[in-house]
Amino acid sequence: MFNRDTVINDLKKIREQSPLVHNITNYVVMNNTANALLAIGASPVMAHATEEAADMVNIAGSLVLNIGTLSRAWIEAMQKALEAAKKKGIPVVLDPVGAGATPLRTDTCIRLLEQGGLTVIRGNASEIMALTNAASSTKGVDSTHSAADALGSAKSLAEQYGCVVTISGSRDYITDGATVLEINNGTPMLTRVTGMGCTATALTGAFTAVNSDMLTAAAAAMSVMSIAGELAEKISNGPGSMQANFLDVLYSLDEENIRSTFRE
Repeated sequence: MFNRDTVINDLKKIREQSPLVHNITNYVVMNNTANALLAIGASPVMAHATEEAADMVNIAGSLVLNIGTLSRAWIEAMQKALEAAKKKGIPVVLDPVGAGATPLRTDTCIRLLEQGGLTVIRGNASEIMALTNAASSTKGVDSTHSAADALGSAKSLAEQYGCVVTISGSRDYITDGATVLEINNGTPMLTRVTGMGCTATALTGAFTAVNSDMLTAAAAAMSVMSIAGELAEKISNGPGSMQANFLDVLYSLDEENIRSTFRE
């Protein structure tokens, strides 16, 4: 069962255990996502060299793959890290940034999916629909569809690959193909700060490292993301202060904040 207690307990576990989250992510968001992971109590590492990607997995609690700035070497590193994660049995979170925008992005995601071992996919509606070959268009990495539009695609994707799929939007949906959870917190201001979707993926990596139920772990991550966004917006004057305040709120987020802000 997913509720505010799940969020509170999982956040407590992250702060107690400080799981190492191995990120092979993009240049745009490395600093943002590392700081967000540190703020909630996790330990980030960004290692994309093919020579060490698999070795780093061996000491990590979870692996995050983000295709935002692809190159041939990075794709190879992702494949090696994914294979190592499969052998170790740790959660792997994929962010299909801009899937559907170019053949390289879409094909890379499909290759990773078919390799097996992915436990959570987190993307916007257009990205999720692109992965299931639904009629979809993208504007760069921005979605041209609502999260609800992609729910059918998300269920199909989850069933086909035996994973959990998170759709980010004005309302977030998380599904394992059978059950659908909704996150009713959030603010449009999050879309005005670059890399917030990637940050949600990184946080998902932390939560999956401490909760073996991938559905509730993914939902807890999106809850923390959305609640922190709401609280940060209240003390921000615009995107610049929002970015800094968001990190501060993540750092100070406590049980009282979650209980008072969480919406069923």
